[in-house]
Amino acid sequence: MSSLYIGLAILLIAIVLFFISGRQRRAAGLPGGRVVYTDTRTWGAVEKPLFDVQLGLTGKPDYLVEQNGKLIPVEVKTGRTPEAPYDSHIFQVAVYCYLIQKTYGKRPPHGILHYPKRDFAVDYTPELESALLDLLAEIRRDEHRSDVERSHDDEQRCHHCGFRNGCDQKLA
Repeated sequence: MSSLYIGLAILLIAIVLFFISGRQRRAAGLPGGRVVYTDTRTWGAVEKPLFDVQLGLTGKPDYLVEQNGKLIPVEVKTGRTPEAPYDSHIFQVAVYCYLIQKTYGKRPPHGILHYPKRDFAVDYTPELESALLDLLAEIRRDEHRSDVERSHDDEQRCHHCGFRNGCDQKLA
């Protein structure tokens, strides 16, 4: 009789853990599939970054989920949920898609941007990849210039910029 109670207790614990893990998966914006990489301590040890030697490009998606043999990067954003994803976030996901292709030899069909109230799928098209490579080339050119103009009028963005202390164009 006691083995029956032990079995029922184990079953109940398994059911509770299943629901808790499902809730965590949904909160993180993860699609169905197997989590194969994580940059958050919530799911386990933090993985090493993805890296492309040719471009000197490094990135760490929040999650990589394997779905039907395809790797899908998931980037979790905690700020306000926009009507459409920001260009910088789209390019961040594009970088992860590019790095996945270079690291694992598998081209992701898309990546996911998870905001608090909405998810966006970002299709990794040849056009997006080309725009990404053009943007990276432009950034590399600008790294060596001393007269790069500020590209926005957002005080909040300026306040959090890593170049703020040496910038003569900072806002407020």
